Amino acid sequence: MSETRGPSLALLAFANLITSLDFTIVYVALPDIAREVGFTPHSLQWVVSAYAVLFGGFLLLGGRLADLIGRRRMFVAGMTLYGVGSMLGGLAPSPVLLIVARMIQGLGGAILAPATLSLVNTMFPVGRARTRALTVWATGGAAGLSLGSLLGGALTNWLGWEWVFFVNVPLAAVGLALAPALLIADGARARGQSFDLPGALTGTAGVTLLVFAIAQGPEAGWTSAPVLLSALLAVILLGVFLAVEKRSPSPLMPLRLFGNRSLSAAAVVILVFGLSLQAIPYFLTLYFQGVLGFTALQTGVAFLGPTLSITLGNTVSERMIGRLGTRTTLITGLLSGAAGSALLSPGMTATGSYVTVLAGIIVVGLGMGLIYPAMFNAVGSGVAGAEQGTASGIANTALQVGSGAGLAVLVAVANAGLGGLSGEALRVATADGLGVAAYVAAAGSLLGVLAALRLPRLARPVPALQE
Repeated sequence: MSETRGPSLALLAFANLITSLDFTIVYVALPDIAREVGFTPHSLQWVVSAYAVLFGGFLLLGGRLADLIGRRRMFVAGMTLYGVGSMLGGLAPSPVLLIVARMIQGLGGAILAPATLSLVNTMFPVGRARTRALTVWATGGAAGLSLGSLLGGALTNWLGWEWVFFVNVPLAAVGLALAPALLIADGARARGQSFDLPGALTGTAGVTLLVFAIAQGPEAGWTSAPVLLSALLAVILLGVFLAVEKRSPSPLMPLRLFGNRSLSAAAVVILVFGLSLQAIPYFLTLYFQGVLGFTALQTGVAFLGPTLSITLGNTVSERMIGRLGTRTTLITGLLSGAAGSALLSPGMTATGSYVTVLAGIIVVGLGMGLIYPAMFNAVGSGVAGAEQGTASGIANTALQVGSGAGLAVLVAVANAGLGGLSGEALRVATADGLGVAAYVAAAGSLLGVLAALRLPRLARPVPALQE
């Protein structure tokens, strides 16, 4: 990695940290938000869902815009929206305004995430430089996930729930200030490139409705009218979207990209990862707080264990990709993740402790750390620089849809025996349910091995953009 690109990579990893923070920092503040802003138990879920629906629904569009308008321009636009949404969230005096702020945050994240990943994949060439860059970028994301738990607990306890949003504002300001100096300037938009408006409308609406149905299913019921109608409309719109993409001269998601074995196999691996292992940190949070009785701050400190093991896995992943290839690294990571998730299950008991789940935390963390850089490394292999934003949007959409669906299914598994229970009986049943969910996640992650076997042994190199 050249010295001139080191600060640029640090900024891209920092951006990944910022967007990753949201996945954990808001959760610990939800009780305070409900009490002080006036959410009902039913409406409180929208503090999370409003962000998830907009983020997941607009990723494809955000990725394509990065290719058409410019990656740095979309990085700046996404960071700006994220910062504005965060400021409005901290100032929101009512549930409706807070939900609107979360939607703005989600839209900003959907623009920022694919722009950031495509910048990594175009600024660093295939091989050792890109593998190192993706490792640093992934480490930033892992740090954000764990820092979110710790920071969310501390800010909520000491300054109030508003600061889980306000903290993003100076972070976004730093990203905006550094972007012009550290990121490659976008050239003029190429003439003759049209924008696929029908594809953008049908694809974005279809994915948004799909994410909405997945997010609302566990709360409203899978057979409720809003969920069924959203799912049906999602299927129809996504079918129309695919038909439009086959005929569009400038498609939002060129279907020929899926002829690239590396991208198509990686997208399936990412989907499976989201369906299974991505949910493990959520269930660890439930175990720490709901069974062991940890405070929000104690839970944040407990997540230093997963953070360190994931970071170690990131570092090992870089070396393994260089020596053994992306496919072998992914398979090793998936097997390690499955083994670690299975190890967690017997330790998740009502009489357990942090020590009883520590071995599982270490092994599953190592597996997740191995997988994350490798799967995104595979996404960018063999994809032309002009379409890296689109590929990044596909990858991030697969992760979001997989994560939403996986969490919904696994939560249903974990909660299957909790009806009518309270007190100690509820605590014991919660622990048992979490253990079963960990076993199901372990089994599910093994499906990713089949997809990883389709990866080519050698990546097709693609030249990086020149400064």
